[in-house]
Amino acid sequence: MAESQDVHVRICHQEIVKYDLEIKALIQDIRECPGPLSTLNDLNAQVKEKFHLLRLRIQDFEQLAKEQDKESDKQALLKEMECHKKQMLSNQTVWRKANLSCKQAIDNAEKDELLEGGDPTRQRKVAKENLAQSTSSITESLMGISRMMSQQVRQSEVTTQTLATSSRTIQEANEEFKSMSGTIQLGRKLITKYNRRELTDKLLIFLALALFLATVLYILKKRLFLF
Repeated sequence: MAESQDVHVRICHQEIVKYDLEIKALIQDIRECPGPLSTLNDLNAQVKEKFHLLRLRIQDFEQLAKEQDKESDKQALLKEMECHKKQMLSNQTVWRKANLSCKQAIDNAEKDELLEGGDPTRQRKVAKENLAQSTSSITESLMGISRMMSQQVRQSEVTTQTLATSSRTIQEANEEFKSMSGTIQLGRKLITKYNRRELTDKLLIFLALALFLATVLYILKKRLFLF
């Protein structure tokens, strides 16, 4: 059972690391994206999908941690899970900054291209369309990141509560062990006391028996010498 748990933990950890590296690579592609916005949107869609898969694997990792038999293994895995969550939140922040930087660069490039020539009316129309699309895409990305971060905060709160509950359970078990230790020590003292009393009782019985035998011998001696 323990071996099976270790295998599942290793597989889950490997998948988390894989998705984390893929997300970092996509964020780097976003930084270097020359445009157009459709390409950027495709990259963002891939990043969202990877974040979704990463979040599921982190949830699986958390569940595996809670199912550990040893409390020490459980606490170690939960701590590692928190590190993965923090890394994911960090990636989300970097992703947001890369998006803003890339969209600004694309907008500047399109503005420069429009200023070089063409119909002014069409230029203004295209510029407005690009601005609206860029604003909508940025808003959507920010809202998505905000939702994911909010969910991660809620999951962190649940994990914190779980750790607090586990800590209280360990403390209560420690108190019970202390109480049991006191009871055992008291029992040991009582047993020692009873052993001493048993020895004393044996000595008293031996002395009483010796006194009885001496009395019998004395009586027999008196009667025998009397005749």
